[in-house]
Amino acid sequence: MYGKAFAPEYQGELGAALNVNSSYEDVLATARRARRDARTDLERARAALAVAEAGRRLGRVDDARTAWRDSYRSARAAGDRGAMSWALWSGGTLARQCGALALARRLLALAVTLADEGGDRLAHGYALAGLAETGRIQGDYAAVADLHEQLLEQARAHGETRHMVWAMSGIAQMHRNTGGYAKALELFEESARIAADGDDARGRAWSLRGVADVLSVQGATERALALLTEAETICRTMDLASALAYNHKMRGNVLFRAGRYAEARAVYAGALREFEAMREPRGTALSRLGLVKSRSRLGASQDRTLAALDELERDFARIGLRHARDMVIAFRAELLPSAAGSPAAPYGATTLRSPAVPATS
Repeated sequence: MYGKAFAPEYQGELGAALNVNSSYEDVLATARRARRDARTDLERARAALAVAEAGRRLGRVDDARTAWRDSYRSARAAGDRGAMSWALWSGGTLARQCGALALARRLLALAVTLADEGGDRLAHGYALAGLAETGRIQGDYAAVADLHEQLLEQARAHGETRHMVWAMSGIAQMHRNTGGYAKALELFEESARIAADGDDARGRAWSLRGVADVLSVQGATERALALLTEAETICRTMDLASALAYNHKMRGNVLFRAGRYAEARAVYAGALREFEAMREPRGTALSRLGLVKSRSRLGASQDRTLAALDELERDFARIGLRHARDMVIAFRAELLPSAAGSPAAPYGATTLRSPAVPATS
């Protein structure tokens, strides 16, 4: 059994005023008041952390960047290594969202060290989870597979719903990306159930998106679209701008797979505008890929399509997104069969190793 989900990034008085399902506009307003009224460096660090997280979730990149740095400086002035770790976790998560994956790894690694030194188990676990997610997004499954599994065990040991949902959905995503659809669906569905039981609305929205993705691959288009509609409602209720944009991008994927190319093109174009507004390069590039594929199916010239794919491949390589780059190569191979490469091996088909995970207890 797992306890109700909670949000350890809301600390001090903010922890009593906010919860894991608070809308981010409410979080931002409450945290700004707390930062204005802060009497100590530690209070300011905690309030600025909440401002940073709300700004990041709302897609307000500049505000989030200013706030996490303010949180770190205030935590350092207070001499609180745990608070410094939380600020770096926020900064590393923002860097990953903005496509600066090398910076994300550096900040998150420093967050792990500071949390360890400060004895903050939760900050330590969140920073490790951030490192694992960064590697997964890059497609570096061999480096982070063990880390995901060990974080899953730690979440079970401490009964932490949010970490359980995060780790389980991350493992599911690796199975899905390497063709293990049955296992991915099982894990995504379990993750969605755990999130619902733990009242983790955000985690449920992400998990439902994963379920919809796999169902779509298996041909259950209408069921997938219904789940995305449910997830979209959650995203709008909580002001989850980034999650909403990814939900729309996934809706484009579902429509594309169903051969509804004109609808997919329109949805991808909307997602692209959302990602560009929040300056999120990963989502921007993925939406552009969806647009290129949809336009190709609707009759765009092969030369134009190939030129766009070449540009996208360079962008994915620059950001460091291996799986996304593989998708570009796969679509090019559909257009030019002689360019086909070797398929990816299913996740778990080989022994994957990563550095040992430091204990968080």
